[in-house]
Amino acid sequence: MRDEALRPIAEKVYADQRLSPEDGLTLLRSRDIWTIGELANHVRQKLHGRIAYYNVNRHINYTNICALSCKFCEFYRKKGQDGAYEDSVEQIVEHAQEAASAGATELHIVGGLHPFLPFSYYTDMLAAIRNAVPAIHIKAFTAVEIVHLARISKRPNDLAGVLNDLKAAGLGSLPGGGAEVFDDRVHDEAFKGKIRSDKWLDVHREAHQLGLMSNATMLYGHIESLEDRVHHFCLLREAQDEAIANSESGGGRFQTIIPLPFFPDGSELEHLPGPSGLDNLRMLAVSRLMLDNFAHVKAFWIMQTLPMSQVSLDFGVDDLDGTVVWYDITKVGGADTHQEVGVNELRQAIIEAGYNPVERDTLYRPVERDGADWRVAAGIEVGV
Repeated sequence: MRDEALRPIAEKVYADQRLSPEDGLTLLRSRDIWTIGELANHVRQKLHGRIAYYNVNRHINYTNICALSCKFCEFYRKKGQDGAYEDSVEQIVEHAQEAASAGATELHIVGGLHPFLPFSYYTDMLAAIRNAVPAIHIKAFTAVEIVHLARISKRPNDLAGVLNDLKAAGLGSLPGGGAEVFDDRVHDEAFKGKIRSDKWLDVHREAHQLGLMSNATMLYGHIESLEDRVHHFCLLREAQDEAIANSESGGGRFQTIIPLPFFPDGSELEHLPGPSGLDNLRMLAVSRLMLDNFAHVKAFWIMQTLPMSQVSLDFGVDDLDGTVVWYDITKVGGADTHQEVGVNELRQAIIEAGYNPVERDTLYRPVERDGADWRVAAGIEVGV
């Protein structure tokens, strides 16, 4: 152990004791990346052994027209601006059918806060997908979008009602996007007009009470401080404690944390360097260590890159996400919107890293597959 400041933290980890905010800050400041990785890998192995998960999914970004103008975002456009688009329900259903034909088990649907689309567009979208491809799980709409939908449906104070309508139309779970960093100063400077942490957590709390599972993210490496990152972890951990306490009555919870590195290219914050590779590994590992009540840590290969995601399996990560196919929000290294990794490539990447690939569905149930045909493996449960 190079950094003696990590010794008391290691003792807590091996004794299954919860880490304090001060411990989290010590971990994020430490340059002893190997000890941090060893500790995170210890927890990962205890939970998942040598298993590494992936899924067959497709991302659909239904519009890039957005009422907000977040400084970190290269994705958004204004109505009529060059490159602006909005897909019809029919186009989205076509994408869903293509995904089903390719064997996808999940659709991941998010978009900009379109100022002119009615609430019925979203419920019609969900219902049409469910009617066309009933077996596919629909994971859709960040907490930011949910708040937007509550506003356009003229129910700003009825998040539960809005979520219930979406669930009735076909919504299966919530993604974790839109969390960014839970700090009002950071939000006001970089994400002006976007919901703050309390509202983001309210949306997920309401979703959990309706029995919906959800994910959580953190966008790091821009103008936030290390203290802000730790505060983010602690708020998520508290919210998960609450969700777990209510889960016996059929409530949902957070399934996975997805730390997302900030890419400055093309945004108003392009003068910033963004996080380094070591910072990415450290963040993934500290996520595993601080969020002791989250079953899964995902390295989203689109933003971490597949080679970095392979390495991260030794730093607490147990999930690499899926095939993706189309992704219009972040383009690493000059990629275009067609960003796809095949199943064979995902599996090979996991095997090369020394792990056993297991295909999962959205709820982390193992999948048995025969080409494009699939089913949840009988008699096998994976904790979430």
